[in-house]
Amino acid sequence: MSDSPYAAWIGRRQERHEELSEVLVRRLAATLGEEAPGAGEALPPLWQWAFFQDAEAEPGLGADGHPARGGFLPPADGRNRMWAGSRLEFHGVLCVGRQASRVTTILKVEEKHGRTGSLLFVTLRHDYLQNERLTIREEQDIVYREPTPPKLASAEQMPAGAWSEAVEPSPVLLFRYSAVTFNGHRIHYDWPYVTETEGYPGLVVHGPLIATLNLRAFCRANPRARLRRFAFRGLRPLICPESFELGGRLLAPGKAEVWAGNGAGIAQHGEVEFD
Repeated sequence: MSDSPYAAWIGRRQERHEELSEVLVRRLAATLGEEAPGAGEALPPLWQWAFFQDAEAEPGLGADGHPARGGFLPPADGRNRMWAGSRLEFHGVLCVGRQASRVTTILKVEEKHGRTGSLLFVTLRHDYLQNERLTIREEQDIVYREPTPPKLASAEQMPAGAWSEAVEPSPVLLFRYSAVTFNGHRIHYDWPYVTETEGYPGLVVHGPLIATLNLRAFCRANPRARLRRFAFRGLRPLICPESFELGGRLLAPGKAEVWAGNGAGIAQHGEVEFD
């Protein structure tokens, strides 16, 4: 029997069921500057993150705006939360306007100690199903870190890419993405909180928003590609309204790397596998 204080959380399972609402899809499309798919059409890559969110009332939220820990997720009081990265497998597509499910399992909870102090890593597996068939499988890494000054630069500089897109994040973009994904994390919209409490120089661009834009840029540059896998990890935050660049290049047949960053270096790095 494990002596880890988090052993009781390993294997916990949670199910969420909902219709992939056309209304919410249209709002997400407007946020991203896209044409909205209609009923029965495929949900674009990574748009599933707008669904299956906990509808927690405000008294059940922590000081950072996230649902208070210690329920489904293990307690991590006094730590700052970050979406460190994900690994996704695409087995099919989710269709707009139809019922779907997300089954979440806690795979791992691990305490690590680094140069910035103690870090609690939680790895979740999300299985997205429609018509009882697995369409997407994702492993998501969440890290809870002790309050420390954020890392604002990366040693990994921006390489030359085969394609690139410029992004100028605005407070309106961040607010609307928070709203459409029902993400209450205050670092994305609450200036006094993010600067005074968590120590960032400005509003933080969402990691999943960066990943969504990055994968979209890949698909635009490679319109015939059929996605198989996508993995990304965050290296440092991007701060609004400083512009950043999305880029990528092919590494081999069926494999590419993508990145997002600016003059301070790479902020997010990813790999794509495709047919």
